[in-house]
Amino acid sequence: MEKGVVVLRYGHRPYRDQRVTTHCCLVARAFGASGIIIQGERDRMLTETIQKITKKWGGQFKVEFKKSWQKALKALKSRGYKAVHLTMYGKPVAREIKKIMKEKKIVVIIGSQKVEIGVYRESDYNIAIGKQPHSEIAALAVFLDRLFEGEELEKRFSNAKIVLTEKNEKG
Repeated sequence: MEKGVVVLRYGHRPYRDQRVTTHCCLVARAFGASGIIIQGERDRMLTETIQKITKKWGGQFKVEFKKSWQKALKALKSRGYKAVHLTMYGKPVAREIKKIMKEKKIVVIIGSQKVEIGVYRESDYNIAIGKQPHSEIAALAVFLDRLFEGEELEKRFSNAKIVLTEKNEKG
């Protein structure tokens, strides 16, 4: 079943988070999400970087900026999306993933700064990727890989100018 997955990056700060948010975009794109909504100040350089990657490596991936995570989440939920917040303080992913896999539209929320309590309250699922401090990039990769059961790792992107095949592999 094809899933509609978007990522909501909470609290992006361009002066501090540009590299990490860029990596969140790369992971979201490569691991099966169709786009990312970044709550925070617009970052033209980040958008251009991701557009260049998508143009070279193919596929469709949308980057949007919104001032309010509440309005962005409310709009997605009104369109049938279920909110999955990745946090150390949630229920274990292994225990909840089968339920989440049944959802057709998912917005995966990942933070950058301290997350407001409202994010926890507005989420349909608060999911722990481990119970230790870790990166939102790693959490997103692990979650999407589990959600798509590894199929995203073999995905072929349309309109790709660069395609790695077994012939490209060394070793």
